[in-house]
Amino acid sequence: MKNKLLFVIAALWQLSYGIIQSAIGALVFLFFIRCPHFIYRCGIITEWTRCDGVSLGLFAFVPHGPNKEVREHLVRHEYGHSIQSMILGPLYLPLIGIPSVLWNNLKFMQNYRENREIAYESFYTERWANRLGKTENMM
Repeated sequence: MKNKLLFVIAALWQLSYGIIQSAIGALVFLFFIRCPHFIYRCGIITEWTRCDGVSLGLFAFVPHGPNKEVREHLVRHEYGHSIQSMILGPLYLPLIGIPSVLWNNLKFMQNYRENREIAYESFYTERWANRLGKTENMM
């Protein structure tokens, strides 16, 4: 009962204070509606067909099929991003979401990390998500 109440409160918070990212997350969720999903703490996790993860308010998306240890790490990490959304509300996308996507996807950033042997999760958005999701770096 307590967990259901916490989920409802968090969902209402995400659907109000975090409405922008949660609305985008709901659209992505509907696009991947046939993929498996489950509740994790106060978020809805979808195991999608992509090889990366993303968190959009109430909704988080992780790759389907990695080994159990990697999957659990990714779920906790993406949940950490969901907590960032609850804290930052409308500032989540400009302060966390967009920088995180650029850090992950820009070839320049990928080369920068590789050439300097910098762990992906050393970036402030990722490091903070790991702390909030109570997970350890995989690197």
